[in-house]
Amino acid sequence: MKGLAKSFYYAFRGIFTAIKNERNFRIHLVCMIYMYFFLLRYDFFEVSRTQFAIIFLANAMVVAAELINTSIEASVDLYGEEYTNNGKIAKDTAAAAVLVTAIFAVLTGIAILFQPAAFKELFAYATTHISFIISFIISVVIFTIFIFFGIGKKEK
Repeated sequence: MKGLAKSFYYAFRGIFTAIKNERNFRIHLVCMIYMYFFLLRYDFFEVSRTQFAIIFLANAMVVAAELINTSIEASVDLYGEEYTNNGKIAKDTAAAAVLVTAIFAVLTGIAILFQPAAFKELFAYATTHISFIISFIISVVIFTIFIFFGIGKKEK
């Protein structure tokens, strides 16, 4: 049982390392936070359980691809600046995998969440609730700082 607990500890440590060191991971994370907040907090969008499952899968694919990309980049970087053409190929194709999953996730989101009536309701709500607008602006500032400056000291 101790080994299982350690494996979870290492896995969570990997996630927190990615949050701390990878700007693109933080971008994906912030996009997901906003999306889930608006889907779960407000009733503007109609999303079935199956559609939620599809959104969860698309998000999981992006996060997993980003983590794998980070591990490949770190592994190749062990060789320093002298990595071979194969190292470049490994890094580029891992980044491409993230791009493909992110595009898939965006297209999935568009397919499920393109509901013009919901966006009109959300806009109408925002324009009549100044606290919503202020909170949103504050969150954008905080998340922008989080994305570009991260948290804590970066690991090398």
